[in-house]
Amino acid sequence: MSKSEMEIVVEDPTAPDDASPAVTSKRTIDMIVSALLLVFAAVLAWDNLKTGASWDSSGPQAGYFPFYLSLILGGAALFGLIKTLMDSKSEGDAFVTRAQLNRVMTVLIPTFLFCLALKWLGIYLSSFLLIAGFMRWVGKIALWKSLLTAFVFAATMFVVFDLAFDVIMPKGPIEALFGR
Repeated sequence: MSKSEMEIVVEDPTAPDDASPAVTSKRTIDMIVSALLLVFAAVLAWDNLKTGASWDSSGPQAGYFPFYLSLILGGAALFGLIKTLMDSKSEGDAFVTRAQLNRVMTVLIPTFLFCLALKWLGIYLSSFLLIAGFMRWVGKIALWKSLLTAFVFAATMFVVFDLAFDVIMPKGPIEALFGR
């Protein structure tokens, strides 16, 4: 690097620790995904055989093309499974470390709970809770800023979708109080 060039390095203080232990290897995940794709292809092939996967007098039956596509998928999955089983070099490669998995779960679990809450709380209250929770818990933002931002977002969604465009959104008990 010459004197006129400068490299700027920015460290992420919240980045996962490099020394975090591996949860699983890439090889294990490759085998699981290939096996699941193989099962999925077998189910698709079976279902399309029942539908009709041959050629009759009027042309191909409904399951003809999907059946052959499922055979191609199954062949690719089988190839991937065999290749992974024969490749012993990738045994030690970590797919995900414990710290990385914790970061993913920090987002996945609240998002899953948000999806469950939609049924009972409606989209506006669920969105409010998700945004406020993420801002406070993950972003470590002041409580009042988190609550204000979540309220403005949920209120804006309500005005835009419910009032302006009259889009039917999942309703909860709060909307019922307003006669919506």
